[in-house]
Amino acid sequence: MYRVKPFGLGEGAAELPSCMYKLANVHGPAVDAQNGNESPELLNLESRQTDILNRLYELKAVVDGLSKTVLTPDADLDVAEINHACSEPSNQTAISLDSVLGKNSGVLRDIVINANPSEVLLPLLVLHKLLCERYRVLSSVHVHSSIQNIPSQCWNCLGNEGACRSRQEYQLGFTLVWKDVPKPQMKFNIQSMCSIEGEGNIARFLFALLGHTYNAVTATQIDNWVDIAIFQLKKGSKQEKATVLRCLNSALAKSPWVVGHDLTLADVVLYGALQATELAGVPANIQRWMKCCENLACFNLALKQFK
Repeated sequence: MYRVKPFGLGEGAAELPSCMYKLANVHGPAVDAQNGNESPELLNLESRQTDILNRLYELKAVVDGLSKTVLTPDADLDVAEINHACSEPSNQTAISLDSVLGKNSGVLRDIVINANPSEVLLPLLVLHKLLCERYRVLSSVHVHSSIQNIPSQCWNCLGNEGACRSRQEYQLGFTLVWKDVPKPQMKFNIQSMCSIEGEGNIARFLFALLGHTYNAVTATQIDNWVDIAIFQLKKGSKQEKATVLRCLNSALAKSPWVVGHDLTLADVVLYGALQATELAGVPANIQRWMKCCENLACFNLALKQFK
């Protein structure tokens, strides 16, 4: 229609803006608007962070030093010595009944155990025989009114120790009461103590009266096997029982007894758990170990009296 001359700013490209409008950078270092110094809050935060990092570095150095004393060959505590200590119990030292049961006041100290006749208590019977070998034990069996009928072997399960002696000649009383209880219960001071419940806890207490002492590693291994016997071998599933048998068979391949070269509480409780558990097959090492247990007088007498 009509022509118009082109409009331009001259030669060269025009500089186009990259944003609508510009503001100061708020992410820069915080400064005091009046004197230009850094914010006190920020300085305090940086100081706290530096202190925390220094403490972490110090803790890391301590942990590294402790790990070196256990894991490196040039440490003061040699791992080989620990492994050797695991297989060898400490020297057995005789303890007095006073150290466990309290000072004797002239009255026979009597351990009273309430147990249900429907549950096999073979470990407690074996421990009773071991106590009879060490102390003069007055044994007796009673039946609570909550139980109507019990098998004849329950009456004679403790034998006839002390039938011809007076009560004053004994060091320890061992009374077994057949009673309708959900789990075994034990007291040695009827008036001033709560009952000790559970077969494993009672077995630990009775074994302590025998005076055996072990180092911390061996004692932990024994406690672990006792828990395995009660909670996995007796009360566990088929898979758990099979796993326990494999582990036990492997342990018995390295030593004649479960922990080390001497009989411990682990052997007593595990043997009782195996007797109370129906198993499809028992590995060869476990069969050999069970025969070794049965050759001992404490196991042999307990089995005969209970059967």
